[in-house]
Amino acid sequence: MVEQNVVNLLHEGRIGLAPMEGVIDAHTRALLTEHPGFDWTVTEFVRVVDVRLPPRVFYKHCPELTQARVATPHGIPVHLQLLGSDPTALAANARQAVSLGAVSLDLNFGCPAKTVNRHDGGASLLRDPRRLERAVAAVHQAVEGAVPVTAKVRLGFSDRLRALDCALAAERGGAASLVVHARTRDEGYRPPAHWEWIGRIRHALRIPVIANGDIWTLEDYWKARTLSGCPDVMLGRGALADPFLAPRIRHWQRTNERLPATSWAVRADILCTYAALQRSTLPERVVVSLLKQWLNQMRARDPEAARRFQTLRRETRLDPFLAGLAEHTPAASAVHQACRPPAAALAT
Repeated sequence: MVEQNVVNLLHEGRIGLAPMEGVIDAHTRALLTEHPGFDWTVTEFVRVVDVRLPPRVFYKHCPELTQARVATPHGIPVHLQLLGSDPTALAANARQAVSLGAVSLDLNFGCPAKTVNRHDGGASLLRDPRRLERAVAAVHQAVEGAVPVTAKVRLGFSDRLRALDCALAAERGGAASLVVHARTRDEGYRPPAHWEWIGRIRHALRIPVIANGDIWTLEDYWKARTLSGCPDVMLGRGALADPFLAPRIRHWQRTNERLPATSWAVRADILCTYAALQRSTLPERVVVSLLKQWLNQMRARDPEAARRFQTLRRETRLDPFLAGLAEHTPAASAVHQACRPPAAALAT
């Protein structure tokens, strides 16, 4: 009875697919949104420095802009993300993005990468809430309400002393919603995630706050929702570790039932499909590198993925790598259908 009551409390709430630089591109977005689970996705960031970028840069990061509907093949909206610190340049590129068809603009103030931070981007703006507010305001004013402007932050740069100030600055600047990764920049991705701090921010803001960070399992989702009080969450590394995490959450919300664990055969099929999509435009060595990144995310949560990673981590040729994924795995097409959750269970 207690669990049923919790399900009733958590049955609402959206799930977003986080932007992960160099990892989650259009092909990954398409694969991860194949089954119902995600409500929206966000692109890798478009790096803005001091000029208006040409259309080809936006199309590279968001090829969905060339379609009548800016969405994945399965109809999940794709929001375009900008990263920068110069208000004038951000405004110019926001207008450019809208002219190309962007349906929503997200501003990245959370990237912890040292290279990005050294060049005054991402989480570096968390040191000064006033600069963050000016950046958001410039984009908000530039688009004149044509599309929503959202933002993503962390709990601070070196500490959490300015966490609330930064969140309030984003709201004052005109952000329609705010994603909060539950760690500081210096904490990187080291556990734990401080979901309770997101709750403090949510209580202080009028705009929707979305919880992000360390949601790997159904239990993590439950804890993040409970401690933050946020109805909406964003998944990043967790969605790569288990490509069925979002559908798994959706199924549990609606039925109070747990889907079986995602099998290695299904994981291998997804990786092979991903490779087939990527090899049409990228050199094979790059495709292998991308596969290793994804397999590395899976290995901490799946023993067979860990074994395959150890076996293949020095392989540089694509076909032998794919053979290593499929070794002792049943035929992909049969496995794909037999091991995935039933379509009826995942239907909206």
